[in-house]
Amino acid sequence: MFANALLFVAAIASVASASPILSERATACGIKTVFTIVFENEGKGDVLSDPYFASLAKRGYFMSNYNAVSHPSQPNYIAMISGSTNGCTGDSNINIAANSVVDLLEAKGLSWKSYNEAYPGNCYTGSSSGTYYRKHTPFLSFNNIRTNSARCAKVVNANQLAADEKAGTLANYIFFTPDINDDGHNTNVAYASNWLKNFIEPKLTNPLYANTLFHVTFDEDANDTPTNNIYSLFLGKGIVGAGKTDATTYTHYSALATIEQIFGLGNLGKSDATATKIPVVC
Repeated sequence: MFANALLFVAAIASVASASPILSERATACGIKTVFTIVFENEGKGDVLSDPYFASLAKRGYFMSNYNAVSHPSQPNYIAMISGSTNGCTGDSNINIAANSVVDLLEAKGLSWKSYNEAYPGNCYTGSSSGTYYRKHTPFLSFNNIRTNSARCAKVVNANQLAADEKAGTLANYIFFTPDINDDGHNTNVAYASNWLKNFIEPKLTNPLYANTLFHVTFDEDANDTPTNNIYSLFLGKGIVGAGKTDATTYTHYSALATIEQIFGLGNLGKSDATATKIPVVC
């Protein structure tokens, strides 16, 4: 009987240790999920000329001086989740021996998932497949994710989101990658805008997403400019003042540092450690 009691206590302890631990800040602001959506290759001015993107800027927390960190696309995606470009200078497949936000999240017992439109699944590591491109799925560039079957299984086709919504199992950190058309890369701002409206508006009124902070951003501008000024905003739960425009200089490292602060993750000791945090939430 005593042995059984010890086993019972151990089982309870195991469940407790696996439970997510939200930071005081996340709890106070009511944020359970941060949901990042990344679009492609447009400067801020061109994006704001679109009526829907402009309307979102008036509804959310808009960073008017938010800048990408590099050209071309892939180094920015790497930077978004790891606080560094980690030597990435192009769009070819790269394998990186470094940590990312995944390591920080898992250390806190928090969940994550990468949803990717047109992704073939099964830890596919090819550079492209139809309208899917690996360069826009940064998680697969990290060795400790790509070669770890349990972690790699969290990189999924975007169709999985509907099943996860039905099950009510949203991860604490979600990174959503539209395909090469929906992200505007092979189309235009209007096409991306129409996709976003159909995608995000139902979520903004869905009780399942009531505790979700969305980050809508572009990866880089269209003209390889040094300033690399892009459209980026937060929308949803916990934002400080709907319709606020913040002219402070921020980068993708700032967004990562802000997410780390929201969830109490610490940092990766790279550019996220010194980046200016965005005072987006309560």
